[in-house]
Amino acid sequence: MKYEFLDSEVLTRLGALPVDSRLPMAGNVVGRHRSPHRGSSVEFAEYRKYVAGDDTRRLDWKAYARTDRHYIKEFEADTNLRAYFVVDCSGSMGYASAEHPTKLDYARRLAASLAYLLVNQGDAAGLSCCAGTLYLEMPPSRRPAQLQHFFDTLTETEARGETGLVAALHTIAEKIGQRGLVVILSDLFCDALSLGDALQHLRYRKHDIAVFHLLDRQEIAFDFNRPYRFIDLEDDTSLVAEPNLIKEEYDHAMREFLETVEADCNDVHADYYRVITDQDYEEVLREFLTARLPKKGRR
Repeated sequence: MKYEFLDSEVLTRLGALPVDSRLPMAGNVVGRHRSPHRGSSVEFAEYRKYVAGDDTRRLDWKAYARTDRHYIKEFEADTNLRAYFVVDCSGSMGYASAEHPTKLDYARRLAASLAYLLVNQGDAAGLSCCAGTLYLEMPPSRRPAQLQHFFDTLTETEARGETGLVAALHTIAEKIGQRGLVVILSDLFCDALSLGDALQHLRYRKHDIAVFHLLDRQEIAFDFNRPYRFIDLEDDTSLVAEPNLIKEEYDHAMREFLETVEADCNDVHADYYRVITDQDYEEVLREFLTARLPKKGRR
């Protein structure tokens, strides 16, 4: 494949695993995902009493023979899934230590691979990129041509400016008319309280939320052995510091930050994956897809 962030062998191996929704979806074509509406697919849901105007072909005559009353069989209606990928393209997403990929490069791999799997199974994928503003939006589509547009856009995207993730999530929550899967790929370097409010907004709109919290190993370890000039990649401010003198305070602040954002995700029943960019992205995706498989005996 011509895109560096796509690996055909990885996609082939992951292709055996479907991308499932955890919540009923409201798409516009027949698909593999549960709908909040009743229909006439193969899986029985419940009985209800017959009322004038109902399709008599759905009458259960065995139930009539037992009860001398007319009942209609209702079934779960399956639908397609609309996935919205929200990629944080702020300056901090351009950070990488050693030979590891930048956080944005890692986000490209995850988003592109999942979008490919979704469209390949007949579902729709859309893309939103945000830095200081939500500067690019690509509505979800099931068409194969969508993938090339999706991949080209990821290729051209650069990490720059301050984060606008919170505002972008509120905008997306308001704009999306139908419930869908919202996949957030970000280092989440924003106000944690505001992030929690944005996630609550998405949940209120009944969206299925997945968060890939992307971090570089050095951001966790803070393993520096001499004084450094630390530069904020979002606003270019700098600070000269002796790492040994601030490491304890840094570690405490980082632990508090990680615990808070994970709790925010748990509060809205979002899938939360803390991902370090030296991890094998195929294994990260496999864990995500496997965890979403329907439990045995359920659909």
